[in-house]
Amino acid sequence: MKKIVLMLLALSFIVACKNDSQENKGTANINEKESLAPVSNEVLESAVIYEANIRQYSPEGTFDAFTKDIPQLKELGVKVIWLMPMYPISMKKRKATGDKSIEDIEDPEERKKYLGSYYAISDYSAVNPEHGTMEDFDELVKTAHDNGMYVILDWVANHTGWDHKWITENPEYYTKNEKGEITDPINADTGESWGWTDVADLNFDNPELRKAMKQEMLFWVKEHDIDGYRADAAHSVPTDFWEDISKELRAVKPVFMLAEAESPKDLFHNAFEMGYNWEGHHLLNSIAQGKATAEEWDAYMTKIDTTFQDDDYLMNFVTNHDENSWAGTVKERMGDASEAMLALTYTLPGMPLIYSGQEYDMDKRLKFFVKDTIPKEKGKVYPLLEKLGALKQTNVALHGGKEAAAYTHVNTSNEEKILAFKRNKDGKVLYYLANMSPEEITFKVDIDGEFTEYMSGSSMKLSKDQELKFKAWEYKILTN
Repeated sequence: MKKIVLMLLALSFIVACKNDSQENKGTANINEKESLAPVSNEVLESAVIYEANIRQYSPEGTFDAFTKDIPQLKELGVKVIWLMPMYPISMKKRKATGDKSIEDIEDPEERKKYLGSYYAISDYSAVNPEHGTMEDFDELVKTAHDNGMYVILDWVANHTGWDHKWITENPEYYTKNEKGEITDPINADTGESWGWTDVADLNFDNPELRKAMKQEMLFWVKEHDIDGYRADAAHSVPTDFWEDISKELRAVKPVFMLAEAESPKDLFHNAFEMGYNWEGHHLLNSIAQGKATAEEWDAYMTKIDTTFQDDDYLMNFVTNHDENSWAGTVKERMGDASEAMLALTYTLPGMPLIYSGQEYDMDKRLKFFVKDTIPKEKGKVYPLLEKLGALKQTNVALHGGKEAAAYTHVNTSNEEKILAFKRNKDGKVLYYLANMSPEEITFKVDIDGEFTEYMSGSSMKLSKDQELKFKAWEYKILTN
């Protein structure tokens, strides 16, 4: 009898332990899911954003190939991953080469090479099978979250590909010409086509289209736990649509919204946290090419300070998918000024961007409509991005979100060639000082004090009457 009692006690102990283990496991799973705090301005103040081109990121062009590298992005201070469109791409009118569409290519094997534009979407609620499965996508999002990063999707609201089911099921969703034919996007100023013949323009005057589009956007947040959107050509879609959907998304969970636009300014009042610093980027290109000066940069910063609200901010970049494929590589556009310009994008108010391949010194234009691959060998840029990312993460003087550190112009004896400004917040001070010209410059700057030159780690003492000599495109980041 004793033996039976002991056996029963042992059995009950094992069951209790198992139940306790299951409860703990359940709690652990919940805690793991909740380990990434909801996206917030506090996080975004010091964030770096990474634009992931899944097709070209690896030879495989798959979600899995990118997912395995996500932990490495922490080395660069990345907090937000922006996925270029990873939805199925329309075959009809698919862009091929030059002015040709895929219908103009007769050889079936040749046609297979043309993968089409990421922005000619045939289904908003599916993934491109070339990249993998929906389960692979979910694993990407989970891996990002496990590594403290948020995932936003590239959203193309302005148009669909010509294979989208709405073309036949809901033709009233689209813009039509006088003949009642669905059109590609038209330039409102000229009345002519933009040349985006592989997509069909959507008509946001139709309330039913708006409802359908909102449901598609809610799907990814509700069902796949993504953290927001980058809105392609956001200015081409009515601001009130973005305001409405942003409100609905935020009723589900906090999200981060990035507009590929810097106007109209009311985009940033209720709909988007951040916009593109397109004007600033083009000005940096011009300075690097000797077509503009440091003085013009100062004027630009004064202008945006008066035209944007205090809690608006912009994404700063030296490259992205558009610039790389169509305007040229960083070296093509910025030459020897490249490093100074990259450091500048990290020290300005706002959020710095890294585009796939940039971290590996990519010096080629990625093909847009066919398969290509980024380099994967670390050179000069990777350690530079590591160092700049660490500074962005740890120094409040570089906060760039809704509570950004102050930005103040600093006078120099050569305003045309020398760029100098101060960032400060909560007692932390940082100076960016650079020769924005291709020649050696001797100058004085209105700075007094002892500093650490961040990039080299050396001490540097400055006084207002001290003469400094900077080589072409030389820069310093000074911290207190």
